Amino acid sequence: MKIATNEFAPLKNVKITDGFWSRYTDIAKDKIIPYQWQAINDLVPDTEPSHAIANFRIAAGLEEGEFNGYVFQDSDVYKWLEAVAYRLTIAPDKELEATADGVIDLMEKAQDEDGYLMTYFQIQQPDKKFTNLLDCHELYCAGHMTEAGVAYYEATGKDKLLNIVRRFIDLIDSKIGPEEGKLHGYPGHPELELALMRLYGVTGEKRYLNLCQYMIDARGTEPNFFEEELKARGYVNHWNGHQDRVDKHYNQSHKPIREQTEATGHAVRAGYLYTGVAALAAETGDEGLKKAAENLWDNITQKQMYITGGVGAQVHGEAFSFNYHLPNDTVYNETCAAIAMVFFARQMLRMDVDSKYSDIMERLLYNGTICGMSLDGRHFFYTNPLEMWEEATQKAGPCRHIRSKRPGWFGCACCPPNLARMITSLGGYIYSSSPDTIYAHLFIGGEAEIDMPFGRVRVEQSGNYPWDGKISFRLSAGDYAFAVRIPSWARSFELKVNGLSVSPVLKKGYAYINRKWKDDDSICLTLPMPVELMEANPLAREDNGMAAIMRGPLVYCLESADNGDCLSALRLGEPESFAAYADSTLFEGAVNIKGKAYRRPNWAENALYRPISAAEDETELTAIPYAFWGNREDTREMTVWVRANRS
Repeated sequence: MKIATNEFAPLKNVKITDGFWSRYTDIAKDKIIPYQWQAINDLVPDTEPSHAIANFRIAAGLEEGEFNGYVFQDSDVYKWLEAVAYRLTIAPDKELEATADGVIDLMEKAQDEDGYLMTYFQIQQPDKKFTNLLDCHELYCAGHMTEAGVAYYEATGKDKLLNIVRRFIDLIDSKIGPEEGKLHGYPGHPELELALMRLYGVTGEKRYLNLCQYMIDARGTEPNFFEEELKARGYVNHWNGHQDRVDKHYNQSHKPIREQTEATGHAVRAGYLYTGVAALAAETGDEGLKKAAENLWDNITQKQMYITGGVGAQVHGEAFSFNYHLPNDTVYNETCAAIAMVFFARQMLRMDVDSKYSDIMERLLYNGTICGMSLDGRHFFYTNPLEMWEEATQKAGPCRHIRSKRPGWFGCACCPPNLARMITSLGGYIYSSSPDTIYAHLFIGGEAEIDMPFGRVRVEQSGNYPWDGKISFRLSAGDYAFAVRIPSWARSFELKVNGLSVSPVLKKGYAYINRKWKDDDSICLTLPMPVELMEANPLAREDNGMAAIMRGPLVYCLESADNGDCLSALRLGEPESFAAYADSTLFEGAVNIKGKAYRRPNWAENALYRPISAAEDETELTAIPYAFWGNREDTREMTVWVRANRS
């Protein structure tokens, strides 16, 4: 029996007309998708070549050559196709659809007769298929292909890609499972699990759900499949030769998922795995899996998440570190990991409408995800620090993975197309419904049609969020409850229906208004947005004595372009000195923050140390939204956390 108590409105039923997010969705249409098409076809000058489409042409026998790129290079094509599908769902585009159909035709030509499709093994090692699930991303690529196939079918009604997907998944199902003679394995890089749940949702084929269930339940059991597989390969791995043992924490196979209470290992793998676990629990009613997902969510968000929503504190393994270890300048915080947490939040909301999930989803969307892309939509961050000193990124070993400027592409380009598919699918995260209630999770302007048992309800949302806290809804007639999220950052709120104040029922961070609605009834939610200085738990050692600036859902940062070099010499002034002001320099209609600060003056003497001095110069600081940092050439430093005035 399902645990899912509500389901999200499908993307095709939601139209975004929002001042903030329309800019991103327009960029996705006009710049990101066309640019990434050029990138995967190796047509972008002065960037690392992708080889992704070329590999498919070689596998299809249309060209001769060797495989190039990472073993998982195919996934860039699949994520691009998925983003295209969402774009076509929002607005038909015959030219773009024809381009995507051409890629699908190419995939069909490349697919082996038995259904196998992964260009690395088809070109490079055809005799090694399914011999290295730990390292070689066969199941990861199959997962991204599956998500693309489902999305394209839902967008266009065309089933060619879906059938390509099903042939490959059916082959995987014949190779992996609990039966005698099958591999008792699961993905080294989780992704297929959540994709199988999507495939089950669109086909109704129980075997896809069962395969997902098997892979999740088998993971972390003894004997450990990855150890057995490594032994069978003579302790040789794909990446660098000899390997003595498997790091089971890195791939979350150190114990069964139902026993895991602390997030560990590669942060993207973890986020995708936990999303699959939550999706499976929501569909099957498995309370043990639901509890595991809740435990892991709470551990991440209460002990291992940055204030921006980013996760994955250490470069070693691109991984979670340990509770409260949240360094700001050596952090990894991969863009894909933040996106995976958005997916995780959405699945948790299906089981439990609780603002602890939607608040984090909002924080990630406005801070921890879009920071991975420049405002021109053509440059990208893989890692997202909360403190950057350009010279350190060039000369200090622990900081060399950090970039001070976003490059145009990467050899390992998982993040750019991941951003594209998240942005283009955003309409599917705003509203959900149960038989008697419509839930508004995000404050994103636009129109939606929500299917209820008695008929279709139209919801219109407007406002100037996140710059302003006044949000309006207009509803169509019906007897239902409308539940709107009251964010945890809001210290107060006012709710009016048709201009009259109401006292709603509050439950888990949502305000419920239950009545017989008439056409064009209105709801107005007002959320005051003062500037706030936030502190971290004292156990987060790197942030002791520091404060971060927030306003509404936005985390702000300082850049040297506004505040001069050596940002660490600054101390924040009195909280009441901080005020918001409009500034469209970086983003039309944006709100920046100014406030009083104090700076330790430069020393006149040529010394490294001296007796302590209380001397400080008063100055004014400027803070910009963290998501917009790194868009100016003269930025040499950036920081989120600043020394605080605690008097």
